[in-house]
Amino acid sequence: MTNKAIPAGEGAGAGASASLPRTDAGGRLPGILESGVRNIGFELRGYFRSPDAVFFTFLFPLVMLGIFGVAFQASGEVGVREDGTGGVTMAAYYLPGMAAAGLLLIGVQNLATDIARERSDGWLRRLGGTPLSPVSYFIGKVGMILVTALAQLVLLIVFAVIAFQVDLPTEPELWLRLAWLFGLGIVAMSLLGVALSALPRSSRSATAVILPVVLLLQFISGVYLQFSMLPEWLQQVASLFPLKWLAQGMRSVFLPGHFELQELGESWDLGLVALNLVGWLVAGLVLSLLTFRWQRRS
Repeated sequence: MTNKAIPAGEGAGAGASASLPRTDAGGRLPGILESGVRNIGFELRGYFRSPDAVFFTFLFPLVMLGIFGVAFQASGEVGVREDGTGGVTMAAYYLPGMAAAGLLLIGVQNLATDIARERSDGWLRRLGGTPLSPVSYFIGKVGMILVTALAQLVLLIVFAVIAFQVDLPTEPELWLRLAWLFGLGIVAMSLLGVALSALPRSSRSATAVILPVVLLLQFISGVYLQFSMLPEWLQQVASLFPLKWLAQGMRSVFLPGHFELQELGESWDLGLVALNLVGWLVAGLVLSLLTFRWQRRS
């Protein structure tokens, strides 16, 4: 008997879009990888059919970059050296922070609320009783996150260049640095999103539980406020979390080299950036394996 795909969002939250395995003409169920790749398309359709998710996770960094770029345009350039050179516009200064925040919003906020709602509404319980493998389910989720995060980053950069004439890096090594920062960052944020999805007790409380965490991290990690202006103790607190390191790495890509003197250790500390992101990646993986369930335990 052929299992039919359940339409995106039916009987669950906006993020519910995984399909049940569908047999081929010979009655064979698709493999784990095939089912996972198929679910990426379902997840993407479910995501972009949800206006609130698209605005608050996909378009939000662009909106905030536009607001900060326009609001502080009259304040002049940031980081001007004594000889009058080396300064950047406020839009250019905020670009790396918004790039880092975008990965947080898509990886942590979107995935955590999405999975929490699907679990609370019984969607995951129903999937747990089907041949769908948890691996296929997460291939769909992570594939959707990778596609949307990459599209968001490209759109953010294009918007910064067109709207505010932000100068982009010209050295190839900086673009390679952006690539590994993006890779480590989105995987770490996605795994942390899966782990964080275990906290909300219901679909209604998902946003109330997760949004304050995400918002607080953005304020103390150099996204909305200049990191060098924060008290040193608050900078130390922010250093315990991955967004601070991801934002620092992004600043090393998009800002001139002398801006590293404004960092806590007066250096980009890229080795430490990578170490912290890998550490949070591993922590997110362990927490996800320990906490993920198809349904909440009573």
